[in-house]
Amino acid sequence: MELIKSFSVDHTRIVPGIFTSRTDHLGSYSVTTYDIRLKRPNREPVIGTAAMHSLEHIIATWLRNNEYWKDEVIYWGPMGCLTGFYLILKGGREPREIYDLILGAFSSVENVQNVPGTSPENCGYYRMHDLAMAKWYAREFVAYLEANAQNKLIYEYPETERLVTDGGQHFYDS
Repeated sequence: MELIKSFSVDHTRIVPGIFTSRTDHLGSYSVTTYDIRLKRPNREPVIGTAAMHSLEHIIATWLRNNEYWKDEVIYWGPMGCLTGFYLILKGGREPREIYDLILGAFSSVENVQNVPGTSPENCGYYRMHDLAMAKWYAREFVAYLEANAQNKLIYEYPETERLVTDGGQHFYDS
């Protein structure tokens, strides 16, 4: 079975950043999935689940209320590994083209007084939120993005180099 693109990224070399995970062409339009990576996989602690949940609520709300972008947003949600988020947008922009959007989304977290959608009627686990830590992770990511805005490594996936036999068998790191 062929590996999907996100499993072909060298997770030992990826840095926090904004990456194109995939672009799907659906008839007359396309959608792009972006990897919004806050943590270095397998090298630094992941985002705490309660803070991740709060960031999901805050940024999803901000994106869907952003005057320019709200009609372009299809999905915002956490990665299972808790190192970042996936953002799905209409169209096929390059990661650098959504830098200001991501910077604005994470910058907005600082001004939030209450996590939106945290009642039992609005959320599947409304008690699992941590606004203070969500703000801490957001500040950390904003500072990182600002310091690395011109660094191409935050926009380009490091590809894993895999040996492949003539018969098509893949060899993985051991």
